[in-house]
Amino acid sequence: MTIEWVHVLAFNATLLAAIASPGPSLPFLTRTAMAEGCTAGLAAAVGLGIMASLWTLAALLGLDALFSLFPWAYTAVKMGGAAYLIWIAFQTWRNARAPLGTAPQVSKGRAFRQGMLVNLANPKSVLFSAAVIVVIFPEGLTTADKALIYLNHLGVELVVQPLLAVALSTAIVRTRYLSAKSIFDRIAAGVLVALGLRLLFERGTP
Repeated sequence: MTIEWVHVLAFNATLLAAIASPGPSLPFLTRTAMAEGCTAGLAAAVGLGIMASLWTLAALLGLDALFSLFPWAYTAVKMGGAAYLIWIAFQTWRNARAPLGTAPQVSKGRAFRQGMLVNLANPKSVLFSAAVIVVIFPEGLTTADKALIYLNHLGVELVVQPLLAVALSTAIVRTRYLSAKSIFDRIAAGVLVALGLRLLFERGTP
């Protein structure tokens, strides 16, 4: 059975729900776009999107099965990811009271790398992708089918994430952010550290 447009439509609807769902990527992108501006926000969005699509590619290539065979690898990635999220939270909290002009500024390259690492920080993404693929798409996917699924996911990410970054970096949004920067940054830091701790102490293996 070949992939039909309804499969792709259902997959894309799931992707949009995942992008909007609670997780480390949304608060990270929100804070980056509002604090650092559109350019850094766009770079972070591209990094987030590429890494998210690579988790789907990993699922298509069977990385979820590898995690099941070697639980220690899953645990190692999970612990490293949790530590990174907590580190970002610490940096955000530490600079919460600093005006934008004095706080360390994020370059495009750094914002891109941080976006990649934030989504790399959650190995559950490959398990989520694998489950979605199994539920939505028919069995016996060919190499061409897998390539189509990956490129479709990458395309959705590279459209939706940058649009969010642009919206979050508009003048009115940034002005409101600046008026309560310390409060917002501490909220963002709290969310990120909570997600990191949840990932770190979550029981179970793939």
